[in-house]
Amino acid sequence: MRTNLVRHQSMMASYDVANGWTVVEVDGEVDAHTSPMIREAVIKLIDEGYRHFVLDLGFVTFMDSVGLGVVVAITKRVREHEGSLRIASVSSRMLRIFELTGMSESYEIYNTTEEATRSAPALGSLAHWPHPASG
Repeated sequence: MRTNLVRHQSMMASYDVANGWTVVEVDGEVDAHTSPMIREAVIKLIDEGYRHFVLDLGFVTFMDSVGLGVVVAITKRVREHEGSLRIASVSSRMLRIFELTGMSESYEIYNTTEEATRSAPALGSLAHWPHPASG
């Protein structure tokens, strides 16, 4: 059951749990104004005990450098709590931004949320950040 985290005129974020992963779906603009809201919502989930996240960016229409920064900030917080983070449903335009900034080398990026949640997270494992383990 999807639960709303943030509602704003230009962005909405919600979450659901699938196969041990907390899937945070962001819809709309991720910018200097909305990024802090997303960060705080994920921190609240971490404080509630959630540890393994999939950030679904399939409905993101715009992301600026502050939005990229919040992805890194969330990753650091998740890692501090021995969790992990995967990125899913990235558009080709967004994937290009991840590649240009070097972030594509630091994250496990999946075409779909279903692919990202197919295997359950390893319990007690540290995040594979900044570089995922090679398979």
